[in-house]
Amino acid sequence: MADLSLKQVRKSFGNMTILQGIDLEIGSGEFIVFVGPSGCGKSTLLRLIAGLEEITEGTISIAGDVVNHVPPSKRGIAMVFQSYALYPHMTVYDNMAFGMKIARESKAEIDRRVRQAAEILQLEKYLDRLPKALSGGQRQRVAIGRAIVRNPQVFLFDEPLSNLDAALRVATRMEIAKLKDAMPDTTMIYVTHDQVEAMTLADRIVVLKDGRIEQVGTPMELYKKPCNLFVAQFIGSPAMNILPASIERAGAPTSVKLAGGMTAQLPLKTPETATGATVNLGVRPEDLRIAGNGEDVLLQGRLNYIEQLGEVQLAYLDIETDQPLIAKLPGGLEIQRGAELRLTANPEDVYLFDESGRSFAARESAASA
Repeated sequence: MADLSLKQVRKSFGNMTILQGIDLEIGSGEFIVFVGPSGCGKSTLLRLIAGLEEITEGTISIAGDVVNHVPPSKRGIAMVFQSYALYPHMTVYDNMAFGMKIARESKAEIDRRVRQAAEILQLEKYLDRLPKALSGGQRQRVAIGRAIVRNPQVFLFDEPLSNLDAALRVATRMEIAKLKDAMPDTTMIYVTHDQVEAMTLADRIVVLKDGRIEQVGTPMELYKKPCNLFVAQFIGSPAMNILPASIERAGAPTSVKLAGGMTAQLPLKTPETATGATVNLGVRPEDLRIAGNGEDVLLQGRLNYIEQLGEVQLAYLDIETDQPLIAKLPGGLEIQRGAELRLTANPEDVYLFDESGRSFAARESAASA
């Protein structure tokens, strides 16, 4: 088992700073996922942990030992890349065994580990095949198997499913989830731009932006309690609706006036000095629903476009803001373009962000801590 500790880790290439003081503690056996937009530094951070890049400042510790200057082969780490990088002239068995043969492991030990890894990844019947006879998902599982046989303390995955089509991504994601269950003592760090991968695989998610950590938490913590506007919009698909508003009456509850003139009462505590402040109100498409008789209307607008997805439909409404309002409604609901829709949501599912983008709920939590 191995825990990881990153303290004030910085990385620069010339005058360009990629990572700006990363502090992160990862427990033994955790499955951690790094997410963020392109260029945020998530793959660079993974390569620093692997030892493929040298850190500019700070320390990286694995199982209590500082590894800043330890070569990659001595860190007890195995890495799986986007590309499979399999030897085309070698069988699956030989691809998985190659590293151990170079390390002069015994034939019996090589055979034991290869077959054990093949069983975990359901590759037993493919051991005698060449990579060209495998699907993309099977090749990626071979690459994972090649890493497993090294008995690493830490697994690093750098967008391993990005080269696969949608169906193969789902199947291979399930295999990685099974791998996580089969190797509960192995720490795994996974980089992806795919939210579904992050939400379904992670014990905790690390959201990065511009070389900094924005928030760390379980998938549902990030979904339900985003600390700022960036995390709120980054986690969730479709993205959270963000609407300009102002605080009409601060306190608890808070009365908020939307740009269109409607008001909402929210179970949030805001400082009295916030009265009149410009804010952003957030509500997820899946939390909006058609308002029933007697229910308070949160938003209303004209239906411009519908994406019919079967079980659900995405309704795009014009509410006289720069961006359309998106509501995820039941697929069987009969609505027509041009209709005026009146929508509501549970008050606890409505978020409020100050001018800096920070969540008022996060501010309240920090103040009471």
